[in-house]
Amino acid sequence: CVETNSHPTDQDAARCLGITPDIDPNTIYDVAIVGAGPAGLAASVYAGSEGLKAIVIDERAIGGQAGSSSRIENYLGFPTGISGQALAGRAFNQALKFGVDIALPIQVEKLIPPSLVAAMSEPLSLLLTDGQTLLARTLVVASGARYRKPSIAGLAAFEGSAVSYWASAIEAKLCENEEVALVGGGNSAGQAVAFLGPRVKRLHLIVRRDLAETMSTYLIDRINALPNVEIHKGCELTAIGDLGNAEVSAVICDRSSGAERTVNLRHVFMFIGADPNTDWIKCRINTDGNGFIQTGAGFGKDIVSVIGRENLSLETSVPNVFAIGDVRAGSTKRVAAAVGEGAAVVSQIHQALKYINR
Repeated sequence: CVETNSHPTDQDAARCLGITPDIDPNTIYDVAIVGAGPAGLAASVYAGSEGLKAIVIDERAIGGQAGSSSRIENYLGFPTGISGQALAGRAFNQALKFGVDIALPIQVEKLIPPSLVAAMSEPLSLLLTDGQTLLARTLVVASGARYRKPSIAGLAAFEGSAVSYWASAIEAKLCENEEVALVGGGNSAGQAVAFLGPRVKRLHLIVRRDLAETMSTYLIDRINALPNVEIHKGCELTAIGDLGNAEVSAVICDRSSGAERTVNLRHVFMFIGADPNTDWIKCRINTDGNGFIQTGAGFGKDIVSVIGRENLSLETSVPNVFAIGDVRAGSTKRVAAAVGEGAAVVSQIHQALKYINR
């Protein structure tokens, strides 16, 4: 493989190393799960443990956004916390134990559902970017969300160097005893502040609203106990410039007064939420105004008359296609909630399969 391709992609390298399996185009899975974050992995574990033939696909790696979390402290059963990657690794091993096929890194190019008339007899088709086709009776969309990238002057030039959308041990080491900024007020941002705060010289936390509106109390208490964290409430980051020597200047603007302050930083961390990862879904699936997939809204009478059942609570507007986790409209953006939906969707898959297999 290496000799024939001197500039391999991640997919080329994975296939050469035997990580990416060849998908049998004649095999019809009971369920295909797109996304290997907590929701998708939970669905795979419960599907596999209950005897369903399942496959998980992800365009990058296991863990999703949770995989970059340095420590999850409010997940049931882990009083001292667990890293997102460790949690994902354990779920991955469980899925393998129950016979789940896992295909990494493979990107789905397009979902092709059967016609309504054939919905109960023909499988769904997933066209993959490497040219393969995957067939499944049901589909679980657990593709999560992508890090939101704000329109900030100069931001793109520093992505991958002075600007990060996660906070791992690597970034913490690079920023040790340095001045940094973190933008965002959700729980992920709070976990990152609690992780970075004890390691850096000073941390500027830039938030638009009061932390109590978006962050858990235990994280707020932990942040308030850190003497080197300065909270800029009602502010936003408006520009980033290059100072040389691996440093950047950041302009913090007060949204109400317009007053600006420039600080010199070693690193900027962005935790401002995410947009749904649904570009690969080319067929019509109902979404909300922000593009998150709606579930449980009901089928029309024409669909019910053909498939013989009502819409299930985690089912999309397309029969036998389900959505769970962060990609689903109205979902609670927490690891525990994603895992719970991953478990719950399997019982609904069983209900759908009863009608498909009649």
